[in-house]
Amino acid sequence: MQLSPNEHNNFSLTRFESMLKTNDVYFFDSEEFEEIIHHYLENGKIALAKKATKLGLEQHPTSTNLKLFQVEMFIFENKLDIAEGLLDELYLLEQSNEEIYIQKANIMSRRDDHEKAIKLLEKALEITEDEADVLSLLGMEYLFIEDYENAKYYFMKCLEQDEEDYTALYNIIYCFDYLDQNIEAIDYLNDFLNKNPYCEVAWHQVGKQYYALKEYKKALAAFDFAIISDDRFIGAYLEKGKVLEKLKDYERAIESYTVTLSLDDPTSFALLRIGKCYEKMGNSEMALQFYTKCVEEDSLLDKAWIAITDYYFRKKNYQKALYYIEKAINIDTENVLYWKRYAKINKHLNLFEEAEHGYRRTIELGNYELDTWLSRCDILIQLGEFDAGINNLMQAMEFYPENAEIEYRLAGLYYTLLEPAKGAFHLKNGLDLDEDFTLIVEELFPSIYIKKSVQQLISNHQKPSV
Repeated sequence: MQLSPNEHNNFSLTRFESMLKTNDVYFFDSEEFEEIIHHYLENGKIALAKKATKLGLEQHPTSTNLKLFQVEMFIFENKLDIAEGLLDELYLLEQSNEEIYIQKANIMSRRDDHEKAIKLLEKALEITEDEADVLSLLGMEYLFIEDYENAKYYFMKCLEQDEEDYTALYNIIYCFDYLDQNIEAIDYLNDFLNKNPYCEVAWHQVGKQYYALKEYKKALAAFDFAIISDDRFIGAYLEKGKVLEKLKDYERAIESYTVTLSLDDPTSFALLRIGKCYEKMGNSEMALQFYTKCVEEDSLLDKAWIAITDYYFRKKNYQKALYYIEKAINIDTENVLYWKRYAKINKHLNLFEEAEHGYRRTIELGNYELDTWLSRCDILIQLGEFDAGINNLMQAMEFYPENAEIEYRLAGLYYTLLEPAKGAFHLKNGLDLDEDFTLIVEELFPSIYIKKSVQQLISNHQKPSV
């Protein structure tokens, strides 16, 4: 009885693994070793693939294919010079083997020499009988050098060879997107759909292009076609929900998102969007219920914690808002969006030391918005930390030179610290930039504002004639 190819492969694999457990040595032909190595590589079992390659070369030392597997192992381990040396030896023996060019290109690519990699792959393309793989590799190399037109060309060639190569299709659309060619992408996808009218992936991508163009009715129709083509396509339901939100049809959006919950494990994105829809419909209780489910489902999703915190903040329930943002910070102490809200909430609760800490962490984590610097400064003034307030504003000036709001605050701080010359200098700067912002001094430094010298400077200042 003759074994089928799959049964033969399984038999070879079983024999090989049996051999590894004993001291016996079994003989395999070179093709069996190739199948065994390929199996291990596909399943990510690199150590076993290396073992099979070593044993294979011991039994078949002249096998080019086994040597190419050995090259692949060296490249995987980043031993590029050794791999290149072996390839040079193989090249002398077999100049018409496309795999040699492909692996040489792999090495060049890892060395960031993508131009050389492309030339080697072009040679491989001339001699290979399996163009699809080489075309895909060429597309990827052009992506690495951000030549999106050429990348798109080669991925299109891939799709011509295999209309179910959805990786190539996604890469083509990625190139269109990067080149801001939404209309061209739609035209291309429509041509593809003329030949493959039930391709849910293509309909999905058409919908995303229309969504980017804000043509929501057309996007909705495309996502509906994607769902007709595959009624279990979760991505289409999610995108359809997003479109319906844009159209303010929140009930249908909830329906679309809810379908995804029954098709697979609930996604935090769907739970969050359902909560947002309920909030926009004025159903606070249901909104809160889904926000809570969302943070339970994915405690690392910052949008969920922010949604629940902002919900309570809008309700002016600052204690609850603080409770949730502190829970979020305990999970991710490096999230600048959390610290910014922490500061804002504590400010509303008149917890100024905590608010100052929040704004300081926000700045330390790279949020250099003017409002952050100014808010921290105003808190430091409340705390009587005038020197720290000045240092804060001096740092802000590096990002926002010639800013009236900064200058007036510096003026008030220097006057408060009994340095009138510096105070007057910054007050004049502020007046030159914008006279209307003198109210900053009046509100933050009322005792300074009524000083005769300050009032005289303000009244003596005249706007330059136009």
